[in-house]
Amino acid sequence: MDLFDFNLNEEKAKPLAERMRANTLDEFIGQEHIVSKNSLLRRAISLDRLGSCIFWGPPGCGKTTLANVIALSTNGEFIKLNAVQAGVADVKKAVEQARENLKLYGKRTYLLLDECHRFNKTQSDSLLPAIEQGTILFIGSTTENPFASMTPAIVSRCRVFEFKPLTTGDVAGALKKALSDRRRGFGKLNVLMDDDALDHIARMAAGDLRTAYNALELAVLTTEPDGEGRIHVTLADAEQSIQRKSLAYNEDLYYDILSAFCKSLRGSDSNAALYYAMRLIEGGCDPMLVARRLVVHSSEDVGMADPNALRMATSAMYALEKIGYPEGLIPLSNAIVYVCEAPKSNAVVEAFHAADRDAKEARDDAIPPYLKDNTFGDAKTKVQSGRYLYPHNYGGWVKQQYLPDSLKDRVYYTPKEIGFEKEVKRLRKEKGMEE
Repeated sequence: MDLFDFNLNEEKAKPLAERMRANTLDEFIGQEHIVSKNSLLRRAISLDRLGSCIFWGPPGCGKTTLANVIALSTNGEFIKLNAVQAGVADVKKAVEQARENLKLYGKRTYLLLDECHRFNKTQSDSLLPAIEQGTILFIGSTTENPFASMTPAIVSRCRVFEFKPLTTGDVAGALKKALSDRRRGFGKLNVLMDDDALDHIARMAAGDLRTAYNALELAVLTTEPDGEGRIHVTLADAEQSIQRKSLAYNEDLYYDILSAFCKSLRGSDSNAALYYAMRLIEGGCDPMLVARRLVVHSSEDVGMADPNALRMATSAMYALEKIGYPEGLIPLSNAIVYVCEAPKSNAVVEAFHAADRDAKEARDDAIPPYLKDNTFGDAKTKVQSGRYLYPHNYGGWVKQQYLPDSLKDRVYYTPKEIGFEKEVKRLRKEKGMEE
């Protein structure tokens, strides 16, 4: 066996998801808000002027693939590490190699770090000087919010790009390409895949292209060819390959059922909400989607009328995540009933929209002087800060202006005469905050 045969066999042994990974920006699937023709990132890559950055998004949406595309599109050297496996010694070795590349060859070095949120403070601190000095161009990929899960010093020196889940159309298009690609996909096999089978995998992958590729590969490779050598992949094969039942409705009906679930929560009909939730889940919908919608509606439709609704919803989502299916549906059902039966108020949502509108359109950063941080202020600021009335010296509340002058009379949150908000309104009147 010669070297060519060895490399060919090695390529064939790779999973379909790895073989189909994009090598150029033109092959890259999805994330148009990041890699469109005139986007900042695409221009930076084409000009080889990309700085340190972090790719943040759900699994299977193209973070690692885009990092590999960058590696193939620029003239720099590349080092790949995984934060789960790499230690401080690995980081120091990478930094030293980057210094040598710059000193001897005048080449910049990119450090591609998968699961970068797993880097602890010691590991991050060992890398920080190299990023700061430009010795290394850092490209991290993570499924966790970097602003919450990573060292702020690293994040502040990187441009964060948020990736979105791929659309069902994006995933379906990628699967069709894999079926027809003769070099990397199944184009050399005589595969006939029913439309409903392909649509099922694309939809059930929920934006995760890696999951879709794995399901397609399993379906194709485990389906026996017929007498004519044709591999016929049916909906039943697709259901087994992705281990979820086919939705017993089309896409339009799926969104109709989801809408009915949300409106039943808002309408306080626990019977209907439970039915639609189970209809979604039994049809193949991820129960976590139901849990996430429940968390949203516990604030959107219940809000301060019963603050415990949000606690119930988030607790149910946590329990579902930790316990799994099917037992996790019990606390989820408990929370659905609670949110339905709770008093309803959208006062918080109305307050949010009004405040957000002013923040965008009537922005005024003229904060009253006595509210400013006077730690490093001048003498005038320190004198003005003395006007601040410490509420606890007045029994917990004292009348004073907090909003800027141009917005001082704005009222965003108006509690209603229902549930806990009725108590909020009473307490406000007792304090003299409202007439």
